[in-house]
Amino acid sequence: MDEVATGRRARGGGGAARRAERTAVKHEFTRYIERNIPNLEILNEEALAIIEANAETVLAEIGVNFVDNPVGLQRWRDAGADVQGERVRIPRGLARQLCATAPSTIIQHARNPERNVVIGGKNLVLAPVYGPPFVRDLEGGRRYATIADFRNFVKLGQSSKWLHHSGGTVCEPTDVAVNKRHLDMLHAHMTLSDKPYMGSVTEKSRAVDSVEMSKILFGDKFVDENTVMTSLININSPLTFDSIMMDALEVYAAANQACIISPFIVGGAMAPVTVAGTLTQVLAEVLAGVAYSQLIRPGAPVIFGAFVTSIDMNSGAPTFGTPEAAQITLGAGQLARRLGLPYRSAGSFCGSKLPDAQAAYETANSLNIGLLSGVNFMLHACGWLEGGLVSSYEKYVMDADQLGVLHRIAGGIDMSENGQAMNAIREVGPGGHYLGCEHTQGNFKQAFWRTEVFDYKPFETWDEEGARDTVALAQARVKKILGDYEAPPIDPGVHEALNDYVARKKAAVPDAFL
Repeated sequence: MDEVATGRRARGGGGAARRAERTAVKHEFTRYIERNIPNLEILNEEALAIIEANAETVLAEIGVNFVDNPVGLQRWRDAGADVQGERVRIPRGLARQLCATAPSTIIQHARNPERNVVIGGKNLVLAPVYGPPFVRDLEGGRRYATIADFRNFVKLGQSSKWLHHSGGTVCEPTDVAVNKRHLDMLHAHMTLSDKPYMGSVTEKSRAVDSVEMSKILFGDKFVDENTVMTSLININSPLTFDSIMMDALEVYAAANQACIISPFIVGGAMAPVTVAGTLTQVLAEVLAGVAYSQLIRPGAPVIFGAFVTSIDMNSGAPTFGTPEAAQITLGAGQLARRLGLPYRSAGSFCGSKLPDAQAAYETANSLNIGLLSGVNFMLHACGWLEGGLVSSYEKYVMDADQLGVLHRIAGGIDMSENGQAMNAIREVGPGGHYLGCEHTQGNFKQAFWRTEVFDYKPFETWDEEGARDTVALAQARVKKILGDYEAPPIDPGVHEALNDYVARKKAAVPDAFL
C-alpha cells in the first residue's frame, strides 16, 4: 500500500490535467463495428432447406399482391411471372435468380468521408430510432413530437460516440405540414450531422426530393455513381406491396440508393404464430421485394430486412425481447447470408411506457441477439420506447451508452502479446496487486468499457449527490450533450443551396396536415 500511496503522490501534479481531460468537450466517434466473433446459427441445413423451399411455394402458388401499381405488374409479366389482377405468382427460382444481381456489401457515403459506413459482411452499422409520433422526457412527459425535438435527436446522434448513422425519421415532427416535414427532416440530417442518413419514403415526390437534396450536398455526379442514402421500404405483411412504398423503392433503386426491404411482422397477426412459418413468410416477402428492385435496376443496393415482434394473445399488443423474436432474428440472419445480402434487424425494442426495468431487459435482449445474429444494419438501435410510439430522450442516451458494450463484445478477445499480459503476471507475482504495475498503467484507459451514464460511486457519494436513478442521470447527460453540441462544418454555399431548395419547395404548395 505504501508503494501505491507514493505513486499517487508522485503523480499528483497531473490530477488537474486529468480532470480537465475528463470534463473537456469531446467529439469522438467510432467506426462501424467489424465483428471478430462468430454468428450464432440456430437453424441446421435441413431446416434452412425446408424454409427456402416453402418460401418458393408461397411465391409460386399463393403469390404476392402489388396494389395499385400497373407499371410494376407489367414488369413482373415481362420477367415471366403469372399476373392475375394484382396477384403476382413468381415461378420457382425466378425471384432468387433476380436477387443474384444485388450487391453483398454497400458503401454508404457520408458528407464527412471519415463517417462512411460499409453495410454487409461482418460489419454492424448502428442507427437510431425511426418513426415515433411522440417524444418523452423527464420534464415534459409524453407529447407530440416537434421539429425542435427532431433537431435535438439529430444533435444527440451526431454527438454519440457509438452511433454510426444519423437515421431517418427519428421522430415525426407534427408541428410541420405532412407534405413538407420531410424537407425539414432531411435539412436537419444534412446540416446538423455529418454522419450518413436516410431518405423519405412516404410519397414518391418526397423520395425525389431526398435524391435532389442529396445532389446539392454531394454533387450530381457523386450521387449518380455512389450510394449516399438508405431508405426503409416496409412490406405490408402479409404478402402485400403497397403503391406508396413501391413508388419510393422505384425512385431509390433507379438512383442507385440503398433500400431496406423489410416485412413488418407482428407474429400471430401478420404472420403465423410459429417461428418456422414466420421465417417462411419473411423470406418470401424479401425475395419478392429484392427481386423487384433488380427488375428496376440490376445491381441496385438492397438490404434484407426483418422487423419482427410477437403478440400478447390477451391484449393484442406487440411484445418485444421475447425468445420467439430472438429465434426469428437469428434464423433470418442465416437466410440473409445464404442469399448473399446485407441484413437489417433488431434494435432497442421494448413495450414499456417508461425507460424502466422492463425497457432495459427487453432492450438488452434485442440488442444482444442483433449482434449475435449477424445484423449488418440495426435501425432503432437507441431511443425506442412504448412499442415504437415514443422517442425517449433519456432512453436514447441510455441505449447509445450501451451500444459501446456491443462494440467491445464484437471485438472478441485480444490474444496479442499485450492481451496475454504475461509480463504483468511476472511483475506482480504471488500475493501482489496489479494497480501499480507497468502493464496496468499502460492499458487502464482502454482496458474496460466505461459508461457515460451509469453510477458506480460509493453509496455515500451517490446519496450526497441526490440519490439519482438512471433516468435522472440520463436526463443530465442529455442536457450536457445538447449544451455542448457544436454543428459540424459545412460549405456555406452548399448550406445556402439547401436552405433555398427547402424554401422554394415549401412555398410551391399549400400546407397539408393529412
